[in-house]
Amino acid sequence: MRKMLLAALSRVLQGPAAATAAAAGRTASRVMVASRNYADFASEATFEIKKCDLHRLEEGPSTTAVMTREEGLHYYKTMQTIRRMELKSDQLYKQKIIRGFCHLYDGQEACCVGLEVAIKPTDHVITAYRAHGFTYARGVPVREILAELTGRKGGCVKGKGGSMHMYTKNFYGGNGIVGAQVPLGAGIALACKYFGKNEICLTLYGDGAANQGQIFETYNMAALWKLPCIFICENNRYGMGTSVERAAASTDYYKRGDFIPGLRVDGMDVLCVREAAKFAAEYCRAGKGPIVMELQTYRYHGHSMSDPGISYRTREEIQEVRSKSDPITLLKDRMVNSNLASVEELKEIDVAVRKEIEEAAQFATTDPEPPLEELGNHIYFNEPPFEVRGPNQWIRYKSVS
Repeated sequence: MRKMLLAALSRVLQGPAAATAAAAGRTASRVMVASRNYADFASEATFEIKKCDLHRLEEGPSTTAVMTREEGLHYYKTMQTIRRMELKSDQLYKQKIIRGFCHLYDGQEACCVGLEVAIKPTDHVITAYRAHGFTYARGVPVREILAELTGRKGGCVKGKGGSMHMYTKNFYGGNGIVGAQVPLGAGIALACKYFGKNEICLTLYGDGAANQGQIFETYNMAALWKLPCIFICENNRYGMGTSVERAAASTDYYKRGDFIPGLRVDGMDVLCVREAAKFAAEYCRAGKGPIVMELQTYRYHGHSMSDPGISYRTREEIQEVRSKSDPITLLKDRMVNSNLASVEELKEIDVAVRKEIEEAAQFATTDPEPPLEELGNHIYFNEPPFEVRGPNQWIRYKSVS
């Protein structure tokens, strides 16, 4: 106490000029530290990544990956945004603001982010109903995704699609019928080849859909016509509540194309996914035909919001994956340990992401629902208006493109 009083008395006797000088010195010191820390960040780093398992391929993707600081920060922010968006969706669903089917993507963020950064915006993507992450990665803002989930006019498809049917340019959903998007993806790849634009189509499905006959029919057609299609199985180890070991006689999904080359990838590592997707894209663009990718990943939530996710697996299993293989933690550790970013900088991104999600949720819960008279709109693209019959023959809606 005596020392504190003496220090206070000394400051008073020295006057305000000394206090101002001391404060300026502290400010300058902080600026110098921040400047030095920023200058000390590495511009890029090289990482060893897991080797892919190959099928009918002599060479595979590189086992090293270069990541710049800017790329790392972009990957981190994108994956963290998807994670927080899905957790907010969980909250809104439990509050009964989001209704109906809802399949969350948390745990699998490295898949959609790694794939998206490896292709061009002009390339095409079609997936199943666990589509929120891909919708965001393809460029749809969070507020439009959450507003679509809550059925509001400001949603990315005007509140009419909900969780399973989101679309944007060169992104074809979001498809509710198990496996049905795979033949559609081959059709998109056929269009790519027909128009000769050197574009490719990423056609995604889950391990639960991988045993469907329509997928093997599509493989055959795509191989015969050498379509520029990457067939991607997101193997999250459970088809609804059934483990892959109980559902499939062979769990080597990357070999399922038989006569089509394939590769199995660590789907929890965004750099592994990125390098494998680059390899596969180059393969397709070279006119060699389709290729199969299996992404080994994991979902933290149940199959859908109606599935608690712990009747067929243990809480300990989920926690073990979180602690050892979480895609966001893996990227964060790499960036910090290689001096691409600081813990404080990444925390600032976390804070900004949380703020963005909260603002998007506020919009999604206050934006008005679409009016009933718009129910028949957007059935066709660029067509003259026409009438659509309602629940009975006396009710008619006008359909506008």
